[in-house]
Amino acid sequence: MTGYALPESMAELIADCTDIPGSIQAERGIPQQRAAAPWAVSESCLAQVEDLDLYV
Repeated sequence: MTGYALPESMAELIADCTDIPGSIQAERGIPQQRAAAPWAVSESCLAQVEDLDLYV
């Protein structure tokens, strides 16, 4: 055991995170947001719902 107690609630976790010194936060930085990969439907996925209109 490291002597550190895990937070018991989300509020406690947030409070713990706000106690992290700015110098440590600056070392790692916040990752840059990247664009999501374009969404596409494969032929096999399309085949699964091809006749769905008959059932609806």
